[in-house]
Amino acid sequence: MPYVIAEPCIDVKDASCVDVCPVDCIHTKGEAPQYYINPDQCIDCAACESACPVSAIYFDADLPDEWRHYVQLNRDYFSD
Repeated sequence: MPYVIAEPCIDVKDASCVDVCPVDCIHTKGEAPQYYINPDQCIDCAACESACPVSAIYFDADLPDEWRHYVQLNRDYFSD
């Protein structure tokens, strides 16, 4: 998974990242606490990372250790 949305997005859900994504791979549902990046659709362009006003989006390898579990949370969101 190239990019991951982590804890700073929780309950903020600012759609700036969605607006700049060229492949429309960032999604959420009304009851979800945050946005999620579809790992199968993300093209690793980094547009979302710089657009995020709360610095919640990280390249997988740069994700802080305390938020590593968000890799699986993002993956699980799209497993339905």
